[in-house]
Amino acid sequence: MKQGIHPEYRPVVFRDISADFAFLTRSTVTSDKTVEWEDGHTYPVVDVDVSSASHPFYTGKSRVLDTAGRVEKFRQRYGLSTPEETR
Repeated sequence: MKQGIHPEYRPVVFRDISADFAFLTRSTVTSDKTVEWEDGHTYPVVDVDVSSASHPFYTGKSRVLDTAGRVEKFRQRYGLSTPEETR
């Protein structure tokens, strides 16, 4: 393998904000936020919307996603304010 071209592979905490669930694993993802884990060490934390603790397939419960918020975020990002402007 070439040296110096691969991202750092390190422990990272993924936190499901909708289910108040977190797990520690290894990843190359980066984050500016950190959290102190149960073992006393501080790790980078990445907030996710869905994990196995909140996904309907694994929990057996259905839930409504905030699709309106996602559409608005898309429109803000790409400068579209109404559906008529997309035509």
